[in-house]
Amino acid sequence: MTLPQKVLSLHETMTMEAAFDGRPANLFTLTNTSGMTATFMDIGATWLSCTVPVDGEAREVLLGCSTMADHQKQSAYLGATVGRYANRIANGQFTIDGVTTQVTTNQAGNTLHGGPDGFDKRRWTLDHHSDAKLVFSLLSEDGDQGFPGTLQAKVTFELTSDNTVAISYHADCDKPCPVNFTNHAYFNLAGEAAGDDCLQHELLIKADRFVPTSEVGIPTGELKSVEQTGFDYRKGKTIGRDLLKDPEQELTKGYDHAFILALGVTDGIADFAKVISPDQKVSMTVQTTKPAVQLYTGNFLAGTKGTSGEYGIHQGFCLETEYLPDSPNHPEWPGDSILRPDQIYAHYTGYRFIF
Repeated sequence: MTLPQKVLSLHETMTMEAAFDGRPANLFTLTNTSGMTATFMDIGATWLSCTVPVDGEAREVLLGCSTMADHQKQSAYLGATVGRYANRIANGQFTIDGVTTQVTTNQAGNTLHGGPDGFDKRRWTLDHHSDAKLVFSLLSEDGDQGFPGTLQAKVTFELTSDNTVAISYHADCDKPCPVNFTNHAYFNLAGEAAGDDCLQHELLIKADRFVPTSEVGIPTGELKSVEQTGFDYRKGKTIGRDLLKDPEQELTKGYDHAFILALGVTDGIADFAKVISPDQKVSMTVQTTKPAVQLYTGNFLAGTKGTSGEYGIHQGFCLETEYLPDSPNHPEWPGDSILRPDQIYAHYTGYRFIF
């Protein structure tokens, strides 16, 4: 298929300047017979663009940057593959088999998304590329950001015939280590260039409990029922309907919380979430094998330079599939976030678009 002009332009503008290592990024666009496109680059194994055909036009439904300078300035992790450990680790410390490890901290004395030089800031190696599939790999040495063990990571992106951007993660490590990959895509199904916030999107999440946190995102230790709170998305509602309704939201300026997914929707097949655009022309369902999802409503996006201009607060939302934040310090919580040498880390998340 002929790529939309916006995607062709992105291949040009993103490669005009060198990345951190003195070389330009490499961009790859996947296509399918429905007219969808999904574009990725090797810097951060980043999901840069996702277009769906709406009324004869290619609608961009991801927030992102169009130049390397803007991409390297932003601190929102736009579309990045995040690791070694997505979300937060309290004080950058965890204990495995009686051994306490201190990793590098980068946010309020805690470790966020793998530390200051996380996987989002690396150039990944291209292992495979076809029209519909892309495989990147990364070697993380023992002691990288303080994490133990040499880790081999792989992420596969596939654009399927049923309009799913399918993301598969695979890793092994030669020492016990917390591992938790996610993709940090920001969606706006009304269109990246529309200039609208995400608050009128209709959202459903099949989750009975969420994780209250401090103002810097560290869990309090409680797993709280969504019943009679603004976190109850089980029947679907607009994202903005109960925004800032709860004291937990006031601390974080909106939704930036993990939801524990209901049993039966973590098999990678069942839909655990559904989102519908305000104009009803695009919807998205999400599938995963992870036990939780972080809903983030772009509470600190304001001032981020994106493709169509400067983004405002709440301009996009994230559904980051993951282990719960600070899980290495809460082994009693759902899922086992510690990868051991005799194990393989293998997880899947799919974002399926209906248009």
